[in-house]
Amino acid sequence: MDMLKKLVLLIFFFSSITSLADPGEIVELENIYSKEYYSNGSLKAEGWIVDSKKEGYWKFYYRNGQLEKEGHLSKDKPTKYWYFYRDNGLLESEGHYDSGTKTNWWLFYDATEQLNHKCQLKNGQKNGYCFIYTDDKIVKAAQFKDGKKTKEWTDLKSFKKDNNLSDLQ
Repeated sequence: MDMLKKLVLLIFFFSSITSLADPGEIVELENIYSKEYYSNGSLKAEGWIVDSKKEGYWKFYYRNGQLEKEGHLSKDKPTKYWYFYRDNGLLESEGHYDSGTKTNWWLFYDATEQLNHKCQLKNGQKNGYCFIYTDDKIVKAAQFKDGKKTKEWTDLKSFKKDNNLSDLQ
């Protein structure tokens, strides 16, 4: 067999193998930086669209132009760490998402941006400890299981007496 025939056979062979590959493995994703606007022309949201889904870091705005919330999206669902703001720009809350569900520690702030309380969440509901703050000091604590309060402490000293602080990590 001459060299040209061998080359044609090799090309045919490799092209046959390539056509047998899973089409899902040879997908080229479309990446677009998107900006959405309110009818009044102010920016509503901005971030990346990958294969028609919101992906990566996104920012969402109130009609007045103030930042409303910001964080990561994966296939249109919140994931990783997010920040939420009041319409005056002050921080309202922050916390973790996993596949669109609130999880882990969440911090909540009062109207002056002082820490008001923080809670452990699982599947979007309180599950673990919650601490109530006044002037940046813990004044009360509670324990929750599946969204229901199971125990409460009215001071930090009694909480420390009853609990292993390594549970808070």
